[in-house]
Amino acid sequence: MDDESGIYAREFESLECFVQLGVASGRVISVSFPGTPEDGATADHPLLDRIAAYLEGTHDDFADVTVALTVPTAHREVLEAVRDVPYGEQVSVERLARSTPGLDADDEDDHAVVRDALAGNPTPILVPDHRVRDGPSAAPPAVEQRLRSFEGL
Repeated sequence: MDDESGIYAREFESLECFVQLGVASGRVISVSFPGTPEDGATADHPLLDRIAAYLEGTHDDFADVTVALTVPTAHREVLEAVRDVPYGEQVSVERLARSTPGLDADDEDDHAVVRDALAGNPTPILVPDHRVRDGPSAAPPAVEQRLRSFEGL
């Protein structure tokens, strides 16, 4: 993606919505699921091609995609841990807290940090919060359920 910037969107029938990417300086800064894309959004982007393949059953963890997480440090660490959850596997909020540096899996306040980070995830799919079975997803519920279904969760 080098130094490109812009808004890219493509409609996916399997999700019944668009997937819209915000890209700045070659980094993905947002993924959203609007019914209608922003004016000026273009459909031609290699990451949208990969998302199309993913939605058709290609296993892709998107680990090589540069994501700019402009969130508080504790949330960033949670979201980075989510990126390590493999395709087709799921974890609990407790297990995610255990695998996040500085969090205590037995502390309810740290579970709240995990849930807040998941709910505020700016890049669902790329940071696969749908793989956390008892946490919120930043994707709309219907999209979250479809993503879980695609991965057999």
